[in-house]
Amino acid sequence: MILGNYTLEHGGLKFFNPQNPHFIAPLWYIVFCLPCVDKLPLSIRVLLEAAVRNCDGFYTKEGDVQSILDWQQQQNKAEVPFSPARVLLQDFTGIPAMVDLAAMRDAVAKHGLDPSLVNPKCPTDLIVDHSLQIDYSKCAIQNAPNPGGGDGPNQSHGPSRSTPSRPPSRGGSQCGGQRGSCSKAACNDPPSSSGQSPASVQQIENTPLLCPFHLKPVSETETSAKNQEMELIRNKERLQFFKWCSKAFKNVNVVPPDIGAVHQVNLEYLSRVVQISNGFIYPDSVVGTDSHTTMINGLGILGWGVGGIESEAVMLGQPLSLTLPQVVGCKLLGTINPLTTSIDIVLGITKHLRQAGIAGRFVEFFGPGVSQLSAPDRTTIANMCPEYNATVSFFPVDQVTLKHFKKTNFTQEKLEVLESYLKAVKLFRSYEDPSEDPEYSEVIEINLSSMVPYVSGPKRAQDRVAVSNMKEDFQSCLDEKVGFKGFNISKEKQETRVPFLHCGQKYELAHGSVVIAAVISCTNNCNPSVMLTAGLMAKKAVEAGLVVKPYIRTSLAPGSGMVTHYLSTSGVLPFLSQLGFEVIGYGCATCVGNTAPLKETVVDAIKQGDLVTCGVLSGNRHFEGRLCDCVRANYLASPPLVLAYAIAGTVGIDFEKEPLGVTPEGKEVYLCDIWPSREEVQQTEEDTIISSIFKDLRGRMEKGNTFWNNIECPDSVLFPWDHKSTYIRSPCFFSKLSKEVPPPQSIENAHALLFLGDKVTTDHISPAGSIARASAAAKYLQSKRLAPREFNSYGARRGNDAVMTRGTFASIKLQNRFIGKSGPKTLHIPSGQTLDVFEAAERYQRDGIPLIILAGKDYGSGNSRDWVAKGPYLLGVRAVIAESFEKLHKNQLVGMGIMPLEFLPGQNADSLELSGKEKFTITLPDTLSPRKQLTVTTSQGKSFIVTALFDTEMDVTFFQHGGLLRFVARTFLK
Repeated sequence: MILGNYTLEHGGLKFFNPQNPHFIAPLWYIVFCLPCVDKLPLSIRVLLEAAVRNCDGFYTKEGDVQSILDWQQQQNKAEVPFSPARVLLQDFTGIPAMVDLAAMRDAVAKHGLDPSLVNPKCPTDLIVDHSLQIDYSKCAIQNAPNPGGGDGPNQSHGPSRSTPSRPPSRGGSQCGGQRGSCSKAACNDPPSSSGQSPASVQQIENTPLLCPFHLKPVSETETSAKNQEMELIRNKERLQFFKWCSKAFKNVNVVPPDIGAVHQVNLEYLSRVVQISNGFIYPDSVVGTDSHTTMINGLGILGWGVGGIESEAVMLGQPLSLTLPQVVGCKLLGTINPLTTSIDIVLGITKHLRQAGIAGRFVEFFGPGVSQLSAPDRTTIANMCPEYNATVSFFPVDQVTLKHFKKTNFTQEKLEVLESYLKAVKLFRSYEDPSEDPEYSEVIEINLSSMVPYVSGPKRAQDRVAVSNMKEDFQSCLDEKVGFKGFNISKEKQETRVPFLHCGQKYELAHGSVVIAAVISCTNNCNPSVMLTAGLMAKKAVEAGLVVKPYIRTSLAPGSGMVTHYLSTSGVLPFLSQLGFEVIGYGCATCVGNTAPLKETVVDAIKQGDLVTCGVLSGNRHFEGRLCDCVRANYLASPPLVLAYAIAGTVGIDFEKEPLGVTPEGKEVYLCDIWPSREEVQQTEEDTIISSIFKDLRGRMEKGNTFWNNIECPDSVLFPWDHKSTYIRSPCFFSKLSKEVPPPQSIENAHALLFLGDKVTTDHISPAGSIARASAAAKYLQSKRLAPREFNSYGARRGNDAVMTRGTFASIKLQNRFIGKSGPKTLHIPSGQTLDVFEAAERYQRDGIPLIILAGKDYGSGNSRDWVAKGPYLLGVRAVIAESFEKLHKNQLVGMGIMPLEFLPGQNADSLELSGKEKFTITLPDTLSPRKQLTVTTSQGKSFIVTALFDTEMDVTFFQHGGLLRFVARTFLK
């Protein structure tokens, strides 16, 4: 069989090892001819192919290949390597990885070696997509434009340096149209104590300075452009570093801002399905520094999220080491209900798989129900993998996937090669043919007919609520004690209603009132059918005379320009805009806590009534306080349901019995009146999702943007660090790096820096949102003469270890048992003082006292984020003792040389009667091994056993080197 210039012999690709030309891989014959391969899950076949292709006798051995062939017997036992085809970085988690590589070049140069040796060996794509903030939206400037991030000038301690005087009033004209029209009287506010009018805003180029309640409508194009302009100005220093990386490092491709979210760009542009490189043809695969890299599995491309530390190792040629996983077969049966969206299917499958307890396993879908799912449906389902703790959710390529590829930028020649190759290596399948079904570790059946519309919340993605039960469920949340779902609002206060003025009109808020409504089309809502459903619904709502109350913070953040393209082409975008859902830009905003502050009148009303108000978004993260500090209940919902709740203005509504609203003529309009049929959505999708969408993306990718193209960067092998920079700083991970590995050292007389409970998330450990004015990070930035408006966010400053160390455990929602209330404080045990976590750690380090952390269950759940391990390491934490760990975070701790120690089953800090104020000694043996049990003794004479969660020999090696970064650096020194 001939595939272009590639020859398949005996059903397999002719192959030789470039490191050893005499080693012709006979295992290819085994791969294609042994009957046992036919029963391997297709995701395991991808691991098998990678092991055969990279079999060099060092990192990958023939025994590893044999272990994968014997998967049925070796699952959960054998440790095998995996070398993915490429690495995917987003800018928040990518910048520390690139900073580390730049610092590693410095370390290699200090030992007299050529620093240009330090390069990613694995192709690496870095997408700049996480720095967008909402400065402009709807018909007005929601914030004063704010180049430095942080608070706007209305909330600063004095006038901005760049704030010009306020222009004269334009007379009695009204502005804002249906959403936000108001009278001139609302503008006549007295000057503030600082001498500025509350209406003052900063000027950007020729933007007029007007009262934020009286701005004339700003076009969607201008709104998006101004948000993008602010993003580029605010992050210029970081962008200069990224551009240096793209020039200085080989195998690094940087996708500039204003292209799209990392997940969408990966799906639409970077995915190859089959890679053709250097005479090899092989399956595409990827690991990324984002937990939602798993989205790509919907296209038959094996990939999952890892920490920045692991990604750096892969970039530098180290394979990932993983225990050969169990593979759960998820058999889909039944027929999809016409009113059920892909989000409902996602949440339904998430619930089933979470209840099945499949943490750390692969999930592979099969069964006749899969054929009913489009390729976007599959990527939507695959995206939610982190929510049920599976490693991947894999959909092998079939005819439906091939039809999707025909709409994209794949040429006919590439499609022929792709199909022929996948069939030849048995990575293509028909879901209608049960004879092709592999053997799985376990099979779970899910009936698609049982799926009904759901939302998730008010605090966790796994707490699903049927839309039909939403009103009663929210009421129960008010009644329940404070917890994962409860708010403990007394009966007499549950009917509280607080009136307030907005744009000269009177409104009122109550428990359940919606104040944030964000339609986001990235990750689990990239599916065109779902966004088109929302758009068609908006059209019907506007035609019916329905409106969204103007005080609700609405926004539309497409995952890429493709979404805007098909919403515009289908004619629904103007109707979304009319309801307040205008395109605010491209990149992560509300999901990562970059929502603009609510109006002061709204915030005052919430505080006055101690109200449990709500945010509704079609994203994937909604922890309490993440969207906005004063919004306590947040729900994940499909885009059309976000619109429905925004129009209703409350989550306390029964859509089947109560109207969404009343038309100006007095007619009641129900949800069923404006919900488009599945046939209508599918027809619109067929008419708009065409190859021109992908051609448009390719054009924007190749063109970039003027700002990016004009950025100047250093032309040097070593990065010229600017010691005055507050964004980019050389970290100290390689200080005193020796060629030899130091012997293991026991931890003696350590204090507990923190005493934590269950469900400590990565947001608690290393926040990604705004930098609070009273925080340790703020004090550092102020010492660098930065004003609060210039702080930007923790995510944007991940290239500065001084900021990120001070930001570790800086979450206002951190529950430290030493303190008894939420906040970024802890007890400095020797002095008995309550200090910021950083200040306490600084004292401990000054006194030479090692630190540990005590925690409960599921420590480190949430987004992959390398600073959740780097930060504690720089604070001096040597070990974390917890009841259980999120696997990805556990790997990150090991990668930084921090021991993840697990209490024995049935034991925890309370059962062992630990106060946390003792001194702890952890004795290490001369030789460590995976899952080694260690003894912990306390200064109170107690002793207990913990398990060191080193799952593989590679974990032990990384720990002994003091972390993965030092391990990789030593490979260059030797």
